[in-house]
Amino acid sequence: MGTLVTLAGGGFLAATLALSAYAESPPSLSSIRVTGTSTVTANPDRARVDVGVTTQSAQSQTAVSQNASTFNIVMSSLRKTFGPNADIKALSYSLNPNFQYHVSSGRSEPTITGYTATNVVRVTIDDLSKIGDVIDIATKAGANRVPGIQFALRDEESVRTQALREAAAKAKAEAEALASSLGLKVDRILTVEEGGPVTVPVRDVMFARAESSAAATAIEPGSIEVNANVTLTVEVSAR
Repeated sequence: MGTLVTLAGGGFLAATLALSAYAESPPSLSSIRVTGTSTVTANPDRARVDVGVTTQSAQSQTAVSQNASTFNIVMSSLRKTFGPNADIKALSYSLNPNFQYHVSSGRSEPTITGYTATNVVRVTIDDLSKIGDVIDIATKAGANRVPGIQFALRDEESVRTQALREAAAKAKAEAEALASSLGLKVDRILTVEEGGPVTVPVRDVMFARAESSAAATAIEPGSIEVNANVTLTVEVSAR
């Protein structure tokens, strides 16, 4: 039994030494890590126009009733102009008290002086020349708010793919150039990391309300940018 124990212990020790020697001398591997970036600029071909109705009254129910009446006229006017199949959806609704603060016994005490009701509708259109019409029709029907105009791309995926493709090509070219300058060559790609794409909204929007009822509101959109970056880790070796 003692002989068996000695042999087993010797075998375990030999295996341990072999693993330790391997850990101390791993296979040599040299790599380079680079990042390629790309920005693709495109003209928007879709717009989301938000218009709303805000009403104020001393009584909450009056504010709600007046708001609903005007908002229904705005919705009816928009649907009549752009058709029953137009992409027109109620976006948000709120009813908030209006406060007036006064100092009493050294403390600021709020008093409700009335209520404000706000209803917002979003109109999505693919004909950007109609943006001014949306605003003009809505305001003539009683809308008194234009919270914002968002521009987008109908086929954003193709632009995102283009940005990624260009970023990957730039990263590969940079890796090859860097390796070559060091007297090395790229053997294979070890890892690929995507950092995007990220769509940057329109940078410049010219928004000019018409000075007369006969002229239309003019909207001049800027451009949309889609940014992407791709990071490559490549294995290199001597030429």
